[in-house]
Amino acid sequence: MSLQKINPRFAVLAIIMIVVAAMRIPNAAALTPWSNFTPIGAMGIFGGAYFSNKWKAFAFPLITLLLSDLVINIFVYNGQYGVMYNSWYWVYGGFVAIVILGRLLLKKIKPLTLLLTGATATLAYWLIVDFGTFLVGCTNIITGEQMDHSFSSLVKCYAQGAPYMKNFFLGTLVYSAIMFGAFEWMKTKYTSLQLKAV
Repeated sequence: MSLQKINPRFAVLAIIMIVVAAMRIPNAAALTPWSNFTPIGAMGIFGGAYFSNKWKAFAFPLITLLLSDLVINIFVYNGQYGVMYNSWYWVYGGFVAIVILGRLLLKKIKPLTLLLTGATATLAYWLIVDFGTFLVGCTNIITGEQMDHSFSSLVKCYAQGAPYMKNFFLGTLVYSAIMFGAFEWMKTKYTSLQLKAV
């Protein structure tokens, strides 16, 4: 493929997503007050909103998530969880839901719409991922014991995950502001980034 055939809009969208995905790595190694302050939600919303081609809207955000996960699992955690962590497929299912929400809710990029999409995406991600954690085996963070598969355990599992979703939501908003703001600003400067299907 020659450089002349590369769509500049696609290239810029891809670079923004790759740079933001790399920002996951420094915060991945330890549980801190900033744990779960991640660009995952913003990446999914951004991909869903800007990639008009369906397969690119899903494939590119998923590939960048996968590559950043592999770097984190292999180099940060030294492969102690294998190639991928337990219940990764639930995380990716939640991520796909975020991309769908980005495609459905962000027809026009406006701050209020972006805020509502971020809130909806966070809720969807929490419900999907923590349900997967419950099915795989949720551990009581106070006692360290494995919970059973009762409804009350499901509620406890969701309750344990809720505080982490605050950081997920904040990360989604901050990284969305960076990603969407940067691309919308660049569109005003470079007409080649406007209205080209990617």
